[in-house]
Amino acid sequence: MKETSYSVVLSGEAGQGLRTIETLFMALLTKSGYHAFLSKEFMSRVRGGNNTTEIRISSSRVASFIDRIDLLVVLSHDGLKRLADRITSHTMIIGEKADIEAQPTSAVLRGIPLADRVKELGNAIYTNNLINGLLCGLFHCEPAIAQDMIRAQFQRKGDEVVEANLHAFQMGLDLSETLRQDPRLDFILEKNEAVASWVSLNGAEAVGIGAIAGGCDFIASYPMSPGTSVLTYLAGKAHAQGIIVEQAEDEIAAINMALGAWYAGARGMVTTSGGGFALMTEGVSLAGCIESPVVIHLAQRPGPATGLPTRTEQGDLNLALYAGHGEFPRIIYAPGTLEDGIRLTHRAFEMADAYQVPVFVLTDQYFLDSEGSLERIDFSQLPIHRAIVRTPSGYTRYAINDSGISPRGIPGFGEGLVCVDSDEHTQEGRITEDFSVRVAMMDKRMRKLAAYEDVPPRIVGPSGYSTLVVGWGSTYGTICEALERLGRKDVAFAYFPQVYPLPRITGDVLRQAKHLILVENNATGQFGDLVNRELLVDFDTRLLQYNGMPFSVEVLYERLEGALR
Repeated sequence: MKETSYSVVLSGEAGQGLRTIETLFMALLTKSGYHAFLSKEFMSRVRGGNNTTEIRISSSRVASFIDRIDLLVVLSHDGLKRLADRITSHTMIIGEKADIEAQPTSAVLRGIPLADRVKELGNAIYTNNLINGLLCGLFHCEPAIAQDMIRAQFQRKGDEVVEANLHAFQMGLDLSETLRQDPRLDFILEKNEAVASWVSLNGAEAVGIGAIAGGCDFIASYPMSPGTSVLTYLAGKAHAQGIIVEQAEDEIAAINMALGAWYAGARGMVTTSGGGFALMTEGVSLAGCIESPVVIHLAQRPGPATGLPTRTEQGDLNLALYAGHGEFPRIIYAPGTLEDGIRLTHRAFEMADAYQVPVFVLTDQYFLDSEGSLERIDFSQLPIHRAIVRTPSGYTRYAINDSGISPRGIPGFGEGLVCVDSDEHTQEGRITEDFSVRVAMMDKRMRKLAAYEDVPPRIVGPSGYSTLVVGWGSTYGTICEALERLGRKDVAFAYFPQVYPLPRITGDVLRQAKHLILVENNATGQFGDLVNRELLVDFDTRLLQYNGMPFSVEVLYERLEGALR
């Protein structure tokens, strides 16, 4: 059947090799000329349970999660249980006959002899490349490309392992030939040769690449999902990129190490999630007082407490906004695309260095674990500017000036003493309780961002809108596709990649609309509350979701349609 896009869902237990299937198949789709987008939903356990991966395959760019399932590949006995509300008579289900018949369903079932093939292969570990062969055939990908990728992936394990995986892949190809005799399982899409030169990556890799582009040479963190994925990515690049990676004993140590790195002249960051960041808040306040740059990647997940540790939510904007006692400036970015993940993280390091403030990169599990394809970026257009001065004799670390940004020296670079103090301090960095000095220092710190250049909101849709949908971060792709389905010429989308400070044009953008609709993946509409506090602009409608899942295009479309009606 010929369509413009398909949704493929893989369903299996943790430990069954879904990651191996995802990695190869996503790269194969890109190299075969397809647009593809992958999102994950998984349980908080190392083995067992039921995890699902959705891969959208399209002839045009796609970057959002949908409920519809065109093809469901079941790898375990319980693979259908948690998908019942997404399966329809339109869904084609492939899997071991006993597994796919375990629950009644209206879908079309096609049993395949997985168990027999696994016995023939001699080890269940090869099932993942059998599935890759099956998918390759059903979607008319290039088998030679996949086979080369398998050789490259397993060559270090020896010829025997390579041949076993190639044999498994060929078994899958052969199975696909049988299945494609049913035209409903012959998935045909238009290919785009230009896409074959794009790169496939996930959100965590985008943040990591942006950090490298921004000159990151130190990262300290205590592991906590989903933020750990950025730590592991940078650890894998540590030798090649000259990055010192420290798994600290706790989050308190991690942020203080990062501040020490900046004091010594490095560019440091931490990556964490809500509960871990809660321990870092005193360090954030320390950065504000000693005027130290620091980049904080905060990967959101549903709270409070441990909450849903492997699910997604935009619940920590207030946490980033108000973390740390006292008053001091900060910047918060929230990427909604893979390219923004790279560019905003690069910018975070640049702005932290330039303005000597904490800069947050606010993501979530959905953004970090989702994967898509991206045109190659010219990194020569992302330069690094280091705002460090050679200190003269008599150097004053906190010199008061009109900009509020004192020249920042580092120990050993020049003749001056670089003295910092977490107590209120004089221009020389010495402790003081003088009230007039306190006022002067507070005023200096608070005017730092007066000259800061905003990242303005991006308007998607007609410039002459009367209704404006507002969102930030990972809701970007879903809102874009939902509005495309609506097809309204009076409705546009304002996407905010910078959520704080509110861009200066925010008021003008919002007040142009007669009807404002807020979309957020949380329970209270935290960004909407921020806008209301600062601009006295309220939203007519708030579309909120906080069940641990991202908005699907279908759900958001229906809710937008209802709000507009």
